[in-house]
Amino acid sequence: MKNLLLLLALVCFSARSQPRPVHKAFKESFTTPTSPYFSYGSTGQNLPFKSAQGVASPTEPNTTILSFRINPAEAAGAGKGPEIISTKFTHFGTYSARIKVPAVTTIQPNVGAVVGYFTYHADSTAGLSEIDIEWLIADPTLIYIGTWTGQAGALQRIGRTINLAKGIIYTTEQKINYDGTPTLLTGGQNQPKTLPPLPGYDASSQFYTYGFDWHPDRLRWWMLHPTTGAKIVLWDYQGSSLGIPQHASRYRMNFWHTDNWSVETNPLSTEAPKNPYQLEVDWMEYQPLKRP
Repeated sequence: MKNLLLLLALVCFSARSQPRPVHKAFKESFTTPTSPYFSYGSTGQNLPFKSAQGVASPTEPNTTILSFRINPAEAAGAGKGPEIISTKFTHFGTYSARIKVPAVTTIQPNVGAVVGYFTYHADSTAGLSEIDIEWLIADPTLIYIGTWTGQAGALQRIGRTINLAKGIIYTTEQKINYDGTPTLLTGGQNQPKTLPPLPGYDASSQFYTYGFDWHPDRLRWWMLHPTTGAKIVLWDYQGSSLGIPQHASRYRMNFWHTDNWSVETNPLSTEAPKNPYQLEVDWMEYQPLKRP
């Protein structure tokens, strides 16, 4: 019996101590029906709106995309809509993607739907590791960026909400849990303090390249200027370890209906989608952090 217990203990220790499989550098261009880097995932009943990979973009000639279509009959919830999830873990490094969110403002201005470009993994010991760039498609001139860390019941949020078309930073804050009282961030946690407007910015009008740099002591969200290619820094968060995930995560993209999160500029924007609106993803890339 002692030998059996010792063997079981060694097996359990070995399972816990095995390193997680982590992706090396890759760029998925979605030119074929399957991917070695991502798998599909959803808890919703969203077929046949799930996803299609390696299809022609309906809005940009000679571009092949990953297409997500939302199911108008699907229930609300972040896990319900179509989603891709990296087959291995990713960690510190640079993440980037070229994305065009659905254009719906003249069709259904009060729609409640979210496009999420993010990392996410909930570890039973280390807690949540999540980094987000999100758009509420009822107003595609706004960008929501931030992280979630910590344990269930005491999740730590840092976040910034930007109207890029007007150069407005609505808030840069921290809070505990979804309903916590926000506290404004200052100093190195609030850089840049202002953003120049990007006239005409509309995430649904064309493809844009977005990204974030995830370091152990710093997070920087950015996008590329559509004509000059210059990097526009949306938020350079440093000077504190608060809210910076430390453990490996999964690289993801999703599209889902929300009935309780309205866009900053329209409190009515929680309607269920009336059409199978389409999210277009040209490519997604991951470059691990190079250690000195």
